[in-house]
Amino acid sequence: MTEIFNLPAMLGRWTLNRIQIFGRSGIFLCLAIFQGFLRPLRPGRLIKEIEFIGSKSLLIVFVTGLFTGMVLGLQGHHTLTQFGAEALLGSAVALSIIRELGPVLCALMVTGRAGSAMAAEIGIMKITDQFPALEMMAIDPLKYVISPKILAGIISLPLLTAFFNVVGIFGGYLVGVKLLGVNEGAYFGKMVSAVTFTDIFGGVLKSLTFGLVIAWICSFMGYTAQATTEGVSRATTQAVVFSSLAILVMDYILTSLLL
Repeated sequence: MTEIFNLPAMLGRWTLNRIQIFGRSGIFLCLAIFQGFLRPLRPGRLIKEIEFIGSKSLLIVFVTGLFTGMVLGLQGHHTLTQFGAEALLGSAVALSIIRELGPVLCALMVTGRAGSAMAAEIGIMKITDQFPALEMMAIDPLKYVISPKILAGIISLPLLTAFFNVVGIFGGYLVGVKLLGVNEGAYFGKMVSAVTFTDIFGGVLKSLTFGLVIAWICSFMGYTAQATTEGVSRATTQAVVFSSLAILVMDYILTSLLL
C-alpha cells in the first residue's frame, strides 16, 4: 500500500531528473558550439574529426545507398508497371531518396559507425582521467575534444547525404534502366522535372539537423558516463539508441514543417 502512495513522488523525481538532464545537455551543446569559435582555433582537430566521421563512413554509406536505390528501382518498377507509368521510376526513386531515405538512412549508418565510437572514446578519456590532465595543461576539454566533434558532425552529414543520394539514384538507374529496360531519357527527364529546390533544401536541412543531433547526444552520453567500464558500455549503447530515436522523431517533425 505504501508503494502506491510513493508512486507520485517517484514519478515526480523521474520527471525532474529528465528535465535536469535535458537542461544540462542543452548547456553542454551551447558551450561546445560557442567555444568552437573562440581562439585558439585548432583546425587540425576539426579536420581529423571530419575525416573520422565523414571519410571513414564513405564505404558503409556507399553500400547502403547503392542497395537502397536498387531496391527502390525494383519495387518501384513492379508497382508502376501495373499502372503503365514505369517512365516515372526516376522521379519516384529520386524523391524517395532525397526527401526521406537519404538523410535518415545515412544518419542511422553514421550513428552506428561513428556515433558509438565517439561516445566510447569520450567515455574512455573520462575514466582514464585524461580530462583532468588536459585541465592541468590549461586546455579546456570541452573546446579541445567536444567542439570539433560537434562541428564535424554538422559539416560531414550533409556531404555524406549528398553522396548517398547520388549513389542511390545510380542504384535505381542500374536496376531500372540497365536491368529492367526503362527508357534512360524518361528516367532522368522525369527526375529533373519532379525534383524541386524545396525537396533538396528539405534534405539538406534534415542532414544538418541529424548531424548536430548525433554529435550532441553521443558526445554528451560519453562525457557524462559513469567512470567505470560498465558505465562506458552503457553510455555507448544509450548513445546509439537515443540518437536513432531522435533521428526518427526529428524526421517526422521536420517533414511535417516542410510539407
